[in-house]
Amino acid sequence: MSTDQHPDFFVRHAALLDQAVECAADRTYWTPYPETPSASAYGAEASGLGEAAFRGLLGHPFLIEGHPATGTVPATEVSPYGFPLGVSYPYLAPDAAVATAKSAAVTWRAASPDTRAGVAAEILARLNEASFEIAHAVQHTTGQPFMMAFQAGGPHAQDRGLEAVAHAWNEQTRHPVAARWSKPQRKGGPLVMDKTFTTVGRGVAVLIACNTFPTWNGYPGLFASLVTGNPVVVKPHRRAVLPLAITVRIAREVLAEAGFDPDVVLLAAAKPEERTAPALATHPDVRIVDFTGSSEFGDWLETNARQAVVHTEKSGLNTVVVDSTDDYAGLLRNLAFSLSLYSGQMCTTPQNFLVPREGFPTDQGRRTADEFAADLGAALDRLLGDPARAAATLGAIVNDGVLKRVAQAAELDRTAHPSRRLTHPDFPDAAVLSPLVVRLEAEADEETYTSEWFGPVSFVIGTDSTAHGLRLLHDTVRRHGALTASVYATDEGVLEAARATALEAGVHLSENLTGAVFVNQSAAFSDFHGTAANPAANAALTDPAFVTGRFSVVQSRRHAPAEEHVDA
Repeated sequence: MSTDQHPDFFVRHAALLDQAVECAADRTYWTPYPETPSASAYGAEASGLGEAAFRGLLGHPFLIEGHPATGTVPATEVSPYGFPLGVSYPYLAPDAAVATAKSAAVTWRAASPDTRAGVAAEILARLNEASFEIAHAVQHTTGQPFMMAFQAGGPHAQDRGLEAVAHAWNEQTRHPVAARWSKPQRKGGPLVMDKTFTTVGRGVAVLIACNTFPTWNGYPGLFASLVTGNPVVVKPHRRAVLPLAITVRIAREVLAEAGFDPDVVLLAAAKPEERTAPALATHPDVRIVDFTGSSEFGDWLETNARQAVVHTEKSGLNTVVVDSTDDYAGLLRNLAFSLSLYSGQMCTTPQNFLVPREGFPTDQGRRTADEFAADLGAALDRLLGDPARAAATLGAIVNDGVLKRVAQAAELDRTAHPSRRLTHPDFPDAAVLSPLVVRLEAEADEETYTSEWFGPVSFVIGTDSTAHGLRLLHDTVRRHGALTASVYATDEGVLEAARATALEAGVHLSENLTGAVFVNQSAAFSDFHGTAANPAANAALTDPAFVTGRFSVVQSRRHAPAEEHVDA
């Protein structure tokens, strides 16, 4: 079916795309997708219908109309809140997935960037309409509390997807599609050539998604690849298939309505105990890989998927340097919330607090590293003292690996604030833990704090001075990576030194956060996520470099008709 019969998606979303490009350049606040799950934003029935849609999926095969399959993936997902989802999925073996995607790509690649961007914008609009259904799917595959699952799994993920669409569309339309080249000659008429310039996708893209943020981390790569003309094979984490299965279903529906082969987007869920990601990523016909997860596998991909452009977001040592503050209570409230949000199961949550062991000045008097650790623990207790608020902040522990790390950290026998097991008021079988704070020393405990302890574990590390702390920040980020860094200081000279350190280390810096902005949160269209300048990530969400490697500009040229030279 010709896509010329379906021009409406680009026309429908042209103003949105123009505004997205403008805001990505200006870096100001903007979102077209309301982040509050309210009736005024989504309609009075949206919440109930979304939950009903989610409940209706449980215990049944997940149906994706027309999706090819070479078998069935049995139910693998268990909600961190304590019940099995019981959802099975179509199985598509790696070779079959890549071959099917490659075959479907022909008409999609031939479409214009305008057409592809319009289709992507329509997919995002329908994902937004499904935000409540997706929120429940995210909550019960990742353990995020519902409000966070709605925001990060829905509108904020959609923001990141649209941001990628805007960059991909803008970069592809930077050059004209055709031009006449005329070079004057000393004798006779000019040399005149007609030239065309066509953006061509690299080929099959594979998205390897993570357990904790399947949509927020997954949408940028998905939409960047689609808009640049590439089919996408979506490989979800085995414990978080459902959010991306819903995404694939909606994307395929829009593609079919637009006249394209829906196999441009495929789900490639793996069977239990099967590892398909290496086979997919290294397949000779795969040209793009997007990955979020461990440094171990991310490094393996960067080394072994040599035939593809590989974008990775991995682990790191997010660090806070404390020098001084004129709002100690605000500092403690802010950091306590940062550590508690989703039980620290975020790639941006602080782990290492570098604090002068002999103390630092505050508006409440001088505080030593030991006193700071105790005060931070007290702030955590105040924040999490109410069971309902604790549940709405912490969510649930996503998997047994996190539980084991918390237990291992507690065995260090340097606990400043213990982790407590809490009871979720709605889901008593959920594993809910408050953050553990451990007191370490910079020299003696380097081996401990230079490993990532993903989850509700943080270290207050005594240093000789702020300058010592900044050196440690630089060295640990350069060696091990980080996605975030933070500094607290009242002296502008210290802040300038911290900025210089962050620039040298290649990590994003937050300064003196004491209010309702937190170091582990970032806003699409304004904040970049990752820098590609340290080992934690080789890509940034989202900058032009994230999209330009996904396509090439291929030109053709011919002599202009002789009768038209006079007009050249």
